[in-house]
Amino acid sequence: MANLKIGDTLVIHCYKHNGVIYESSRVAYVLDIKDDYIVLADENVLITKEDGRAWHTKGSAIMFFYKKRWFNIIAQLKEDGTYYYCNIASPFVIDARALKYIDYDLDLRVFNDGAFKILDRNEYNYHKKLMNYPDEINYIIKKELSSLIEMKKAGEFPFDKKTIEYYYNKFKELKK
Repeated sequence: MANLKIGDTLVIHCYKHNGVIYESSRVAYVLDIKDDYIVLADENVLITKEDGRAWHTKGSAIMFFYKKRWFNIIAQLKEDGTYYYCNIASPFVIDARALKYIDYDLDLRVFNDGAFKILDRNEYNYHKKLMNYPDEINYIIKKELSSLIEMKKAGEFPFDKKTIEYYYNKFKELKK
């Protein structure tokens, strides 16, 4: 990350535990670089799955990727408010202008009214057996999911309106 600066662009590659690329997206803009996380943003971006399915996202997204936490948080800005899609995932690495992480299936969906739901428990249990997730990984995943839920309940960064507004305004300025 030494050469990375605000305004640069990255692609995002999501892998599964077995090393197979699961999903990739086109350009995301670097909005902030901190010691323990990086903030990216995109808008109407093309997402491609490993099976060839592809679609464009609707609207803007502000994304928080962590160096030491086992999740990433995507604030989705929609006409009726901000939604969050949180992936339980490995800490990120940056390699050849791509931000890379391993997705561990479980997701936390936070709705615009603050309600939330844990998604993809069956997929997690299936992949846990199929890819033989180590006990240490299973422990980390459960611990980090609990931490993520507590962050959301407490309205901690980045689950607060001011943070998202700040980065969205920064993204709009960057795009000019």
